[in-house]
Amino acid sequence: MAAVRRAWYVAAESRELGDKPLAATLLGQPLVLFRDGGRQASALLDRCAHRNVPLSLGEVTSGQLQCGYHGWRYDGSGICRHIPGLCGESEGPARRVPSFPCKESQGYVWVWMDPDVEPDVEPWSLPELSPRYTRVRKTVMFPGSVHATLENALDVPHTAFLHKGYFRGSGASHELEVVVRRYGDRVEAQYIGEPRPSGLAGLLLAPGGGIVEHYDRFFLPSVGQVEYRLGERSHFLVTSICTPVTDFETRVYAEVAFRLPFPGWLVRPFIQPLALRIFEQDRVMLQAQTEHIERFGGEQFVSTEIDVLGGAIWRLLRAAERGEVQESDELEERRLKLRT
Repeated sequence: MAAVRRAWYVAAESRELGDKPLAATLLGQPLVLFRDGGRQASALLDRCAHRNVPLSLGEVTSGQLQCGYHGWRYDGSGICRHIPGLCGESEGPARRVPSFPCKESQGYVWVWMDPDVEPDVEPWSLPELSPRYTRVRKTVMFPGSVHATLENALDVPHTAFLHKGYFRGSGASHELEVVVRRYGDRVEAQYIGEPRPSGLAGLLLAPGGGIVEHYDRFFLPSVGQVEYRLGERSHFLVTSICTPVTDFETRVYAEVAFRLPFPGWLVRPFIQPLALRIFEQDRVMLQAQTEHIERFGGEQFVSTEIDVLGGAIWRLLRAAERGEVQESDELEERRLKLRT
């Protein structure tokens, strides 16, 4: 598994973090989130330096995180500020808990998974869209690696089978040209000449039919994005911000943003259940995939050129894991044919 630690990940939605500490796991690391005296989000290793109990079982007192066992209190930087009953100074290097950089942005709490450093980059930003767009957000847990989850989100061929009736899988097949552009920190696939996909999702995207602009994109460390546009009438942008919880658990913070020829409030009641049904089909398949990977003792993949982005995503993840991410200028472009 690739584990990119020098990166920002979503640990929770901002609305989840209230007056109580919140346990979170990222990259297998137990963390505790809490709001300090200034209501700023903070993230510490979820282990008290005193007797190793989870700090998430404690409470927030005077803007400090208080352990529920002996009452040791820590500030947002992990420094022990108070030990009940101790007459001397409470601070000390051995009493400190590792602190992880933490920021709130776009309604999410982001954590940088390299502790006790000052990151030189900001968390990934969702595209700015006009008020004409309707947004639907949902958080879904997938039983698969972050690579498998991202590849699934950006994989076209499986939609004709796993999501048949909802997205593709009916009507005549079409040959498309695919342009894959690789950059130092991302990769995208542009599908040229694609008619409106068949199924319920296609009807919502383009009720009158037509040729759509379709892009699939991956951004380091773990963001997938699918974009469909039909002129100025319809635009769908689905962003999946993936958080690797463990090697084979990925939490996806998904946002569907859309603009259609008719009011968003009219379509929203249909978008959410449709998206949840598609997510559930993916979740069940990733569960079966993960169970078989474990049963057979590891991954054994055979790929072809129509597995358009999977290999590129994997190479980018491994490069980022080694700290070898290059500048974002375009590095490579290739073209291929795909039948849908």
